Amino acid sequence: MLSASDFRNGATFEWDGDVYQVLDFQHVKPGKGAAFVRATIRSVLSGATKELTFNPTEKFNDAQLETKEMQYLYNDDALYYFMDNETYEQLPLNKDEVSEAIQFLRENDTAVIRFYKGKAFSVQAPNFVELEVTQTEPGVKGNTTTGATKPATVETGFTLNVPLFVNIGDRIKIDTRSGEYLSRV
Repeated sequence: MLSASDFRNGATFEWDGDVYQVLDFQHVKPGKGAAFVRATIRSVLSGATKELTFNPTEKFNDAQLETKEMQYLYNDDALYYFMDNETYEQLPLNKDEVSEAIQFLRENDTAVIRFYKGKAFSVQAPNFVELEVTQTEPGVKGNTTTGATKPATVETGFTLNVPLFVNIGDRIKIDTRSGEYLSRV
């Protein structure tokens, strides 16, 4: 059991028929009246965010989430298939469940999949990936304005801004959390 006074960032709990993760919390002790906990929570199943207040003595059931590294195999337009590296079982996921991570994953790349009661609800790409640039405008000699960028598309279809010196065929390192260019590899 988890009480509202035990909230910490990242804590997960079951409440109101859903599973929530604490994003931010604050214990408030006003001069008059009873203390309370103000928290920002996100549903791990739907992604919806709420800001609520709780009585510090309210109790919640702990939610046990599982994470597993799985290999991305392929997609067939409707489903994306991942394989468990230990059991070799394949897990089909729909586009909604993989929408953010798939733009950084190539076939045979490894991703972290989160489960609640055996049902997958999110896919996370590695924090940093190295991908090849497949389309961008050529850099022109003399275009060296500090901080100037141009759009580039990588092999997975993701488009981001890169410095002017990056060309087609270059491998670049991308931070998947922000979708930003880090360096040329």
